[in-house]
Amino acid sequence: MSLGPVVPKALDGSARFFSVAYLPTYAATVFVLLLVWAGAPGADVSLRRAWHTATAVGAGQAVWIVVGTTVVAVVFQPFQLAVVRLLEGGWPEALGAGPLRALQRRRRARLAARAELAGPAGEQSPAQVQRAGAAAAVLRRRYPLPDHLVRPTALGNVLAALRDTAGRDHGWDATVAWPWLYPVLGDRARAVVDDGRDSLDAAARLCVTTAVTALVSTALLLRSGWWILLALAPAAVALLAYHGAVQAALTYGDAVRAAFELHRFDLLQALHLPLPDSLQEERTLAEALCLHWRQGLPPPSRYLHPVDSPPPPGT
Repeated sequence: MSLGPVVPKALDGSARFFSVAYLPTYAATVFVLLLVWAGAPGADVSLRRAWHTATAVGAGQAVWIVVGTTVVAVVFQPFQLAVVRLLEGGWPEALGAGPLRALQRRRRARLAARAELAGPAGEQSPAQVQRAGAAAAVLRRRYPLPDHLVRPTALGNVLAALRDTAGRDHGWDATVAWPWLYPVLGDRARAVVDDGRDSLDAAARLCVTTAVTALVSTALLLRSGWWILLALAPAAVALLAYHGAVQAALTYGDAVRAAFELHRFDLLQALHLPLPDSLQEERTLAEALCLHWRQGLPPPSRYLHPVDSPPPPGT
């Protein structure tokens, strides 16, 4: 799977930078500084010492902390897509991707079994039909249909399901078509998509940042006795942030699927292509466009241009 979200946003605003990049970096920096001010690494760790050191920080030192944190956040901002890929399971098989992928396949199989109706058609109770329908909906949102697309992590499978299902029923390849569809979205649709994407990126960045903070904290507190338990705080935040990233990815996936359903004809009109009269005609046109964008094959040759309105009377 080549992309984390279907496509990254081209330009980050200040609010997005603050929530996605700066805030997690600043929180991690303050946490590690407090440990150092408390006496880590070493056996004599004291929260009182950390408090006295923190309250004695002057304006100049505070400015350097803020500036340094900002520089680190800016430097690592271009790696945001790599952060999401990492949480998707984008690591070599030798590092455990194979067993984790097998675990995800077993979970998908159990969910698929709950989505099937046992017995002859028409003999199930309404409750059984409802449960099977709910399981099928979860399966569609959380796992891709082709077996080879299954990823080692829950987040990876949610994003794989998004790429597998968005626009698929109408012939669109979401990964290829999304960069072309996004610019023609309406303001409301784009706002929903952007909110889901920002939430996903913020949770993913927080997860990785706090996981690294937990490792650094463990190294700093190795000789500090029971104080090493403080490293569990960023580890717990990392776990919660990962679950938040999965939920954000589900919301983001729903928004992208809705964008294809509601705005795919806007894309055709923007390309000056005739609107299809049937589902099969749309599939043929969508597949031709995706082949053109993906492989450089010739695009559709028929165009439809808007008819100019007649000039006003008396001109």
